[in-house]
Amino acid sequence: MPKVHVRPPAPILPKAGARNILVTSALPYVNNVPHLGNIIGCVLSADVYARFARNQGHTVLFVCGTDEYGTATETKALAEGMTPREICDKYHAIHKGVYEWFNISFDHFGRTSTPLQTEICQDIFKKCYANGFVQQKDEQQWYCTSCETFLADRFVEGICPDCGYDDARGDQCDECGHTFDAIKLKSPRCRYRKDCNKAPELRTSRHLYLQLDKLQPLTEKWYAESNDKHAWSKIAQDISRNWFNMGLEARAITRDLKWGIPVPLEGFTEKVFYVWFDAPIGYISITANYTDQWEQWWKNPENVELFQFMAKDNVPFHSIVFPSALLASQDNWTMLNHLNAVQYLNYEGTQFSKSRGVGVFGDSARDSGLAADVYRFYLLYMRPEASDANFDWEDLVAKHNNELLNNLGNFANRALSFCKRFFDGKVPKIALDDTAVEAVAQVNTELRAYTEGMESQVRIRDAIRGILSVSRIGNQYLQSTMPWKLVKNPETAAQAGSIVGVVLNLTYLIALMLEPIMPDTAQELLQQIGAERRFLPSAFAPLLDEGHVIGEPKPLFEKIDPDMAKEWRSRYGGRQAKAPEAPKVELLPTDRKRKTWSDRCGNRFWHPISFDSLLR
Repeated sequence: MPKVHVRPPAPILPKAGARNILVTSALPYVNNVPHLGNIIGCVLSADVYARFARNQGHTVLFVCGTDEYGTATETKALAEGMTPREICDKYHAIHKGVYEWFNISFDHFGRTSTPLQTEICQDIFKKCYANGFVQQKDEQQWYCTSCETFLADRFVEGICPDCGYDDARGDQCDECGHTFDAIKLKSPRCRYRKDCNKAPELRTSRHLYLQLDKLQPLTEKWYAESNDKHAWSKIAQDISRNWFNMGLEARAITRDLKWGIPVPLEGFTEKVFYVWFDAPIGYISITANYTDQWEQWWKNPENVELFQFMAKDNVPFHSIVFPSALLASQDNWTMLNHLNAVQYLNYEGTQFSKSRGVGVFGDSARDSGLAADVYRFYLLYMRPEASDANFDWEDLVAKHNNELLNNLGNFANRALSFCKRFFDGKVPKIALDDTAVEAVAQVNTELRAYTEGMESQVRIRDAIRGILSVSRIGNQYLQSTMPWKLVKNPETAAQAGSIVGVVLNLTYLIALMLEPIMPDTAQELLQQIGAERRFLPSAFAPLLDEGHVIGEPKPLFEKIDPDMAKEWRSRYGGRQAKAPEAPKVELLPTDRKRKTWSDRCGNRFWHPISFDSLLR
């Protein structure tokens, strides 16, 4: 079946007088196969909004790509006996394939290890430095004399200074969940090479720091204006305000690594930029690799709105670090307008984990036999907007059978089949009576809430429930009017035809509303209706002309045997199907004792995770 989103041959550029929306998804890290928690937290949520905005007639550019520099790539390369470039090539292809299967409608999916990324990142740094927002500072780091290298946090293991766990990593302890500076590890040992295990020594290394403290007044003013105008999601607001309230500190933007963007400053040419300085710049360079007119998107704040989607652990880098760097460069950047973050999706009561292979991974989802649209529907139905949510196989089957099969699919099939059987597949004339007017009013209430919720705060869960409500209203309208009885009487046959005309147009409306959520299903429904995709109307209207010939009706969904939940859990709910287990390189601690972001934001007396730890 053809995909609904067709990329135009010429680059998409902002249009004068139009609403121009630049959509990004947090760049997935290249060292592993994405799991369903990653997918709903970033690329899928962004995809829904990009599709919705296109359906509103806006000019939309949706870009993403793999984040490829940093310690985690070096770690993965060592683990698999490959070079960092080979690792990036391998996992970039895996990510691209997974997202294509999930029907993510990127206009361009790129990567950060490109010459343009180096050029743009170095240019931003030079301007930050020239404008007085970068300082030099000495810090102590572990150094392995055997490997002859400074050790990034993930290349050091030892005894946790808090709980005494023997195999704590340099950035966190997986036993107690605490994070700490790597130099606090007891009995440290080098893990740069698997066979090393020698005790490193502390040495001084000079690094460059972005002066977030000096930038705080400017960044905080920008944040307040952006949030007041565009209403960021609540968790994004809470996290950002908490960091501002704690006071920003100057943070290192360089590392003693080999795999990264070289620092263009005398005395630092052997260092590379910290991944969380260069990674967000990837949005810009990926756009630049898409079109040489990239500045029309990224240096056009008067005419472009920037919407960014991510899970809550990525918020500080997009609400503080990245904007601060752009502000420090004093260039005419398109700044973030709306930051939409979600909480975490758990897997059957525990946490998805790349490092431990817990949960459903993208390749396993593809191999399970379930359609991508079914995963899209369930993940978006359960989208963790206000609190953490839970993926559960039995619940997925129940939601599919009750909401998709018995509600939406049943209504669409009844409407189309009735037209085919009694009206020769032609749309009858519509004459709205009081019952129809009441049903249409209810539909318009749902449609208005759907549109306003997506436009204002990107409330995707509410949007799905609105679609299901419209199909429910349609089913109730059919049940109350009983056209199958009216059509048998010549005196009421025209009334039956009007009812069928109404439900056919409701089916068309549902297909248009459904497209951002389940694009393949929407396309199939449009084919059965015999209609083209069009912009979503602001209110119900007879979009199908009298006499329009519909296609061939057939069920959109088939019932799933509830016993399949056990089989899917056993076969696809564990380790990645196509890739070896990755080393433990997650951004934040993921064990059962980890504090939630709401805990951190709501309790200033709980020892907060350090910004340095986040930046690792």
